[in-house]
Amino acid sequence: MNGVVRGTIGRCLLLTLALVGRSAVVSAQPDAPPAESRPPAATGEATVEQLTEQARKSIVVVTFSGRDGRNQGLGSGFVISANGLIATNLHVIGEGRPISVQLSDGRKLEVQAVEAFDRHADLAVLRVDASDLPPLELGDSQALRQGQSIIALGNPQGLKYSVVAGVLSGTQEINGREMLQLAIPVEPGNSGGPVLDRQGRVLGVVTMKSAVTENLGFAMPVNELKTLLARPNPTRMSRWLTIGTLDPAEWTVTGGGRWRQRAGRIHAEGQGTGFGGRSVCVSKVPVPDPTFDLSVQVKLDDEEGAAGLVFHADGGDRHYGFYPTNGRLRFTSFQGPDVTSWKILADLRSDAYRPGEWNQLHVRRSPTGWECRVNGQVVLQLADESLPPGRVGLAKFRNTVAEFRGFRVGQQLVDDLPTPELRTRVAELSSQLQTSPAGALDLAKQLTPGSPPVVQAVRERARELDRQAAQLRQTAQLLHERTVLAQLEALVNRPDAQIDLGRGALLIAQLDNEEVDVDAYLRELDRMANEVAAELPPDASGPARLSALNSYLFEQCGFHGARGDHYAHRSNSYLNEVLDDREGLPLTLSMVYIELARRLGVPVAGIPLPGHFVVRHESGGPPDELIDVYERGAALGAGEAEQLVRGRLGRPLQHSDLLPATRRAMLQRMLQNLLGLAERQRETANISRHLDALLVLDPDDAENRVRRAILRYSQGRLSEALADVKLLEARRPEGLNLEQLGQLKQAIERDSQ
Repeated sequence: MNGVVRGTIGRCLLLTLALVGRSAVVSAQPDAPPAESRPPAATGEATVEQLTEQARKSIVVVTFSGRDGRNQGLGSGFVISANGLIATNLHVIGEGRPISVQLSDGRKLEVQAVEAFDRHADLAVLRVDASDLPPLELGDSQALRQGQSIIALGNPQGLKYSVVAGVLSGTQEINGREMLQLAIPVEPGNSGGPVLDRQGRVLGVVTMKSAVTENLGFAMPVNELKTLLARPNPTRMSRWLTIGTLDPAEWTVTGGGRWRQRAGRIHAEGQGTGFGGRSVCVSKVPVPDPTFDLSVQVKLDDEEGAAGLVFHADGGDRHYGFYPTNGRLRFTSFQGPDVTSWKILADLRSDAYRPGEWNQLHVRRSPTGWECRVNGQVVLQLADESLPPGRVGLAKFRNTVAEFRGFRVGQQLVDDLPTPELRTRVAELSSQLQTSPAGALDLAKQLTPGSPPVVQAVRERARELDRQAAQLRQTAQLLHERTVLAQLEALVNRPDAQIDLGRGALLIAQLDNEEVDVDAYLRELDRMANEVAAELPPDASGPARLSALNSYLFEQCGFHGARGDHYAHRSNSYLNEVLDDREGLPLTLSMVYIELARRLGVPVAGIPLPGHFVVRHESGGPPDELIDVYERGAALGAGEAEQLVRGRLGRPLQHSDLLPATRRAMLQRMLQNLLGLAERQRETANISRHLDALLVLDPDDAENRVRRAILRYSQGRLSEALADVKLLEARRPEGLNLEQLGQLKQAIERDSQ
């Protein structure tokens, strides 16, 4: 092995630059917000009793309500401005739920808006209708001293306005965020409460307790809250309540419980009000009569729970059910609201059911009765006609937390599952796997990409063969990546104006996360555009449509630029998560804007200003009329654009800075952001995927091809690395160092022997 060439990723990148004869270019990031001045140090420290007496007036109890109007969440918060702003944790307020706060004087106020929120920092700022609240002073978490005395106030275990004293142990990085480590006990209900110094200034917001010891907790530094306050993204409650909600045109929930959707899945939790803690989510899809098929994939967080399909449902307490429970499969008939009307028609155990994993349930109704399958295997057949035909849907029982995906109903459905022949073929091929890193790739080449049954069959075999499980999982991933890359290649292999920008961006997200439902998010963009269009007259002008779009995105829905080091979080570069979380980078927010404007019939182009992506209405007007989507749709004049470019590059604004970016270039820029993050975090698998995608978009990019060849060599993927080197030799792009490329080729060939 050539130690000079096959070294760390860092050395590989240095060799890349040498081979292509280029110097590294670090893309500028948006300027950080100006640091706030620190409050003057107090001359004395108050006692715990004094601090408690003073601060408890500012502590509030935060609750959110369930569908039945009962309180389902309890946490803490604290007043940060007299005119009605209250800080807490995002996880305290329960997305898509009515929120209320109870003040220390006993008043209970409904939250009017979520003034600002940040999912990564787990912070939220609420607005209530009040002007006489006693705020706490915000301190400076940068000036903290390890070992200094602190107190935390909140509502642990539902006990209102309690206090605990301790010390600041230090700081810890958790999930990419620096957090305060507190030597104090933290309990449920403490979340969202303030951490104070002995002068009564807020140092942090309690976020979580340690899973290791009782007397240890963590808090988000108060400077993260200051950043949130400096750049709010108000979302009125009528819009907040729509986050994650099921489309009422498609579903009706009865019996309580909490049903929501995210990333193309339906998530259900919370005990229902029906018999057995039952909650039912009925589909409005027409049901064929009298013969139909019904299918869904379900995964339970706890096998003692129960969740699955319902059919012949009357929208109330009557329906059949087929679902897993306690590791068994059950077919039941519910003919009323109580135990006397419940009948178990079948209860059995089957090897086809895989506890803790996704399982496909399939029910077929025919003139001869019911046939039920699990993961493609028939597990029971029975005849029962005690309930008349009705609707179909989903159900959960007790306190089960369940996820559903792929719900379908039709006259005849074919489960997308491996056939016995496919399982046999995978088993035969996997038995011939080599122990080299290229073994998984060899297997993937002999299977057909783009077919979910192939991936599932491979994964089934992986569970059977512990020794080869790692390679088989890698094979499934390679098949997925090849499928997405093939779709991406087909998408961009056309004139630029015909490239579907939204689908391309979602395919990039799906490349890293196969759970992303591309079509579901495209429908979400359609739905959003329809909401805007519904408020406009048919003859509305382009500027009027953009004005309505600005109001919808930024004033009503709270879309905003990600705060802090926004390039440190992949979520900001995934279009699906930008739509879910309503925050992102200048590029991804601009993509959302462009896609919605296109659906509204308004031509909007992306403008790649150095270090800061903006958009422009292509109306034939001046080329310097820009829209800064990252700053909530603010107009960006020529002078401001000039100042922005000078601040980043030290040169004046040029005409070329204002040329529209092609759709291909926008997708490349998105991938470059993800690649840069993967390289900083030394995530080899992500680096490999993103280089593959970049070369799909631009096969002639010599720099990225060299980088990929070196990376593949370091991974032992010798034949692929050699193929990249030979292609470079054949094309001889300008600036290529042929001598060093030859050395790399010799090293690969030597290790291939």
